[in-house]
Amino acid sequence: MSAGLPLPAVTPPADLPGFDPRWSRLVQAPDHAGVDRTWHVLDTAPDAGPDDVVGTLLCVHGNPTWSYLWRGLASAASAVQLGWRVVAVDQLEMGYSERTGTTRRLADRVEDLAGLVQALELSGEVVAVGHDWGGIVVSGWAAGELARSGGRRDAGRHASTGPASPLRVAGLVVANTAASWPADAAAPGVLKLALLPGVLPGVTSRSEVFLRTTLALPKPPLPAAVKAAYRGPYRSRGERAGIEAFVADVPVGAGHPSRPALDAVTEGVAALAAAGLPTFVAWGPRDPVFTEWFLRDWRARVPHAHVHRFATASHLTPEDPQFAAAVLRWLDERVLHPVSPDTTATATAVPAPRMWAALEQRAADPATASSPAVVEMSPDGTSRRVAWGLLARRTDELAAGFTALGVRPGQRVSLLVPPGADLTATLYALLRIGAVAVVADAGLGVRGLSRAVTGAGVDWVVGVPKALAAARVLRWPGRRVAAGDVSDAALRALGVEATLLQVARTGAQRLAAGAEAPAEPAPGAEAAVLFTSGSTGPAKGVVYTHGQLAQLAQAMGATIRIGPGQPLVSAFAPFALFGPALGATCVVPAMDVTRPATLTAAALAEAVAAASATSVFLAPAAVVNVLATAGDLTPAQREALGGVSTLLSAGAPVPTPLLQRVRELMPLADPRTPYGATEVLPATDVGLSDVLAAGAGEGICVGRPVEGVVVAIAPLDADGRAGLDLVSTPGVVGEVVVGGEHVKDHYDQLWFTQAASVDVRPSPTLLGRVRPGRWHRTGDVGHLDAEGRVWVEGRLAHVVVTADEVVTPVGVEQRAESVPGVARAAFVGIGPRAARQFAVVAEVEADVVPGITRTTVADPELAEAVRAATGRNLVALLLVPALPTDVRHNSKIDRARVGAWAERVLAGERAGKLA
Repeated sequence: MSAGLPLPAVTPPADLPGFDPRWSRLVQAPDHAGVDRTWHVLDTAPDAGPDDVVGTLLCVHGNPTWSYLWRGLASAASAVQLGWRVVAVDQLEMGYSERTGTTRRLADRVEDLAGLVQALELSGEVVAVGHDWGGIVVSGWAAGELARSGGRRDAGRHASTGPASPLRVAGLVVANTAASWPADAAAPGVLKLALLPGVLPGVTSRSEVFLRTTLALPKPPLPAAVKAAYRGPYRSRGERAGIEAFVADVPVGAGHPSRPALDAVTEGVAALAAAGLPTFVAWGPRDPVFTEWFLRDWRARVPHAHVHRFATASHLTPEDPQFAAAVLRWLDERVLHPVSPDTTATATAVPAPRMWAALEQRAADPATASSPAVVEMSPDGTSRRVAWGLLARRTDELAAGFTALGVRPGQRVSLLVPPGADLTATLYALLRIGAVAVVADAGLGVRGLSRAVTGAGVDWVVGVPKALAAARVLRWPGRRVAAGDVSDAALRALGVEATLLQVARTGAQRLAAGAEAPAEPAPGAEAAVLFTSGSTGPAKGVVYTHGQLAQLAQAMGATIRIGPGQPLVSAFAPFALFGPALGATCVVPAMDVTRPATLTAAALAEAVAAASATSVFLAPAAVVNVLATAGDLTPAQREALGGVSTLLSAGAPVPTPLLQRVRELMPLADPRTPYGATEVLPATDVGLSDVLAAGAGEGICVGRPVEGVVVAIAPLDADGRAGLDLVSTPGVVGEVVVGGEHVKDHYDQLWFTQAASVDVRPSPTLLGRVRPGRWHRTGDVGHLDAEGRVWVEGRLAHVVVTADEVVTPVGVEQRAESVPGVARAAFVGIGPRAARQFAVVAEVEADVVPGITRTTVADPELAEAVRAATGRNLVALLLVPALPTDVRHNSKIDRARVGAWAERVLAGERAGKLA
């Protein structure tokens, strides 16, 4: 490893994109050996006094970047009056700092940084910010400052001589870096390739391969001018010598010279955590070097840290457009103005914090113990019935068996088992022992499901063989347990430790020997991470506590009108799990539960008949296919459906004409469509009769708030943005915001998203009706009417903004769909805002407009009819075979995708297939 030739420090060119040359200066400071060295530093407020800034962000880059990495944070901080001073350093041998011609190890870099901080005479609140190996360096510096202050965060910094300095380490922000690395492990990620003998110089100093590869990681790609700015200080081999030396200093193996220094940093991180230092972990999940292992390590070592995963970010997380805003908001809320957690006791308000209480009660009652708790239907019409007594016993056995296997409270367990008795018993067993169930819909697809399971940081995976095979191929984390019949050879091939049957048998033996059950989890402990459908962006993990999960079940039971002795046919996987919590028999129809649209009318009728069920819960996609296959029903099947008195469909709006057709199959039912989301369900409730009574309106009427829920509106401005203020004024259009005690606890590892989702200013009439932090911004746009009913007009992200107006999509689409021949429509804007035009992309009714097998422009007569119905001067009506919708509901149209596609089509480009 060559240290390179000495080169002087210089200032960067003044014309770099996003870079203010006034920030740039050269600073002399003694290094670890006491030799004066010249650093290049970006400093946004070099002359600031103690009253001019709230504190200093000490930012340290990694390899192979330089202080340019922090330009976005520097700009954002500088834009705030009385904001943060940003001091971003170029480490020695890197960026535009001095090339000293010496080799610097990790310990040297920590001491070098300490010397620079003294030379800069930093004072007041200082937050350490680091990325890549710069995160390790700055963590080591912060830990050293804490040690010098005697372990007290409120003490001043003590130099080796002289009085205390008024510097206080106030926080730590790290991005894609390490808190530790095992001494017996190989180099992390792709670094192992760079460290191969003879390879390192060729890819680091002799060429730009390492540098260019790093700069190619962000998606979307960095602009060419930004890449050139990053490469600026590394044009020659001598300038790149520091890149080579930095990679060579990765402490791989117990004998590496920097191993003691890394171990010291790891101990320092533990000390910072023990001192309660506010910590923010910003993570790019697509990083090929700092993989999910490092994030899990941070979470384990600093349990109180706030984490935000930037969904599309790779290694260069500070390049994410939201990075600066997230960091500055966190600094404001958690460092400058920390608020104590809301300690309001909610346990007394929880109707049944023990989700398994109803299961135990019905199993203990001789009158109900042998009656069915779960009924699983097979395609051949047969059924598997599991009694309450058996379900309770199997739940107890699995709880004891999982405990024996090593599942511990707080550990996360991914459940990849189809709805039915096995999933029900497993879920309740895990809840009973305090483990956290991670539930992600297989409808997310392999990629989405993999991102969910990996990102959740699961400790265990319980799944059917197909899911476990995917877990092995995709390298999902966690130990594995198999559900269903699996051969010994398959168990070995899949890396499975046990089957559910073996776990239950072990548990039965422990119970027979008198083993005690673990302590019941507290109502405030995490119970489940439920993933959203991913229909409006990357699927998000929604965390519920035990108390909140019980409240959700009770609220859902009251809304869908089920309880003990009232069988429920659930063709929507999440709600198949609420039956035992409500004492209701749950019937799972024969279908592919990952694709609700596979449910046929006959399969639904057989499920209803199997338990004489009077309540049915269908996903919107299932409703469509049930109607499409109703012609195949036998008289007996029609009679079974005729006995249904409660029909519910939730997750997405169901058009009124569909509900009217459903009532023809189930004449006793008033179809109900509770409104809500994974984050809060139910929020409102409405029946078909209510919708008809409400009449026509702008959007879809989703009814009135359910008991305990408040719905408010955050009005839109002229740019189509929803503000913080909440109102309940009828007719005001804005984002729909829901408040209540069964709102989610938080988003998993999405601190910034969570903070934004609860960021509201209730009006005086709303103030006090919902506790702070119990609001949820739904992302839907709509309004309240004079009767207190909620009308949904589309998604906030799909609002069309022109130079003159803000238009919500659903009302326009409904009017388009009223034209004979139009089956489903998407309303979108085309072109830049100042000249934006309107267009509709539609599916057609094949019997009215036949032969649409590819994209075509509607004939003038149909186009004019749609223009007249919508009242909009549409530039085009495009007809397509199918619109892109989500798998779970088959009704949430991806209007953003439709709009981008339509714009390409109308520009004459080859746009490709839409759906």
